[in-house]
Amino acid sequence: MAALNYHHLRYFWTIANEGGLTRAARRLNVSQSALSVQLRSLEEQLGHPLFTREGKRLVLTEAGRIALDYAQSVFKTGEELVSTLAERPGGTRRALRIGAIATLSRNFQLALLRPLIGRTDLDLVLRSGTLRELLARLDTHELDLVLANAPAPSDAAAPRESRLLDEQPVSIVGRPVPGDAAPLRVPEDLDGAAMVLPSAESEIRLAFDRICDTARVRPTVLAEVDDMAMLRLLARESDGLTLVPPIVVRDELAAGVLVERARVPRLSEGFYAITLRRRFPNPLLAELLDGRGRRDTVTDAPRRP
Repeated sequence: MAALNYHHLRYFWTIANEGGLTRAARRLNVSQSALSVQLRSLEEQLGHPLFTREGKRLVLTEAGRIALDYAQSVFKTGEELVSTLAERPGGTRRALRIGAIATLSRNFQLALLRPLIGRTDLDLVLRSGTLRELLARLDTHELDLVLANAPAPSDAAAPRESRLLDEQPVSIVGRPVPGDAAPLRVPEDLDGAAMVLPSAESEIRLAFDRICDTARVRPTVLAEVDDMAMLRLLARESDGLTLVPPIVVRDELAAGVLVERARVPRLSEGFYAITLRRRFPNPLLAELLDGRGRRDTVTDAPRRP
């Protein structure tokens, strides 16, 4: 194979960072047609298309995303060479881009990512959003991994894989009430009870509502929250009860700020790692996930936090 043409690589890097041929050509002070020729030469040498066209936009392919990572590493290494010789040393780093839905427990995320925190050989990029938004970014290779509490919906155009990493029970928690240590009967004792609940779009809430509907129980909803961090805060401040996986309020339960009044039978929350089936997977994913997860077609009993 012929040696890589770094001039072509720089052109590709500029196109990707500028978001298109027109702006890249202007920045490089070359014609757009000349830039297209250089890009095709690089694609022919690498044996893969680096962009696909969606309307007027150029979108990186999987190979393009990988090439961009390498290009950024190559040019950063050049900068580090200059810095090193100027006695300003740096280090080679890899990138891992992770998206997590807003309703996912921060405690779970922290436990999963703890082995990566503080490593000097990687750039850990974390993004938050809705499942739809994050899956769209996964499909265009802007993210390597999406963390969610439900498997990805099937999509013939996107070969996604959902791996069940863990399951946690769901509980009714509240602030301690002197002289009221009796456990709740669920769902019988929840009729009319003041409650803080996850939003109606969450899997936990949908399952909880089905349990209540079957028993003809109607709690009084104080608040609906689509962010687990806010749900945790409201559980601490509210005089009512809160429906939440115990892992979300683990510290509050340990400190006695909150007490678990009951476990909700037949209700658990799953934590899923969603990836795109790739020809060139990010090697950091294997370090993070291998040995942790199991396929989502396998079901185990919920584990206590």
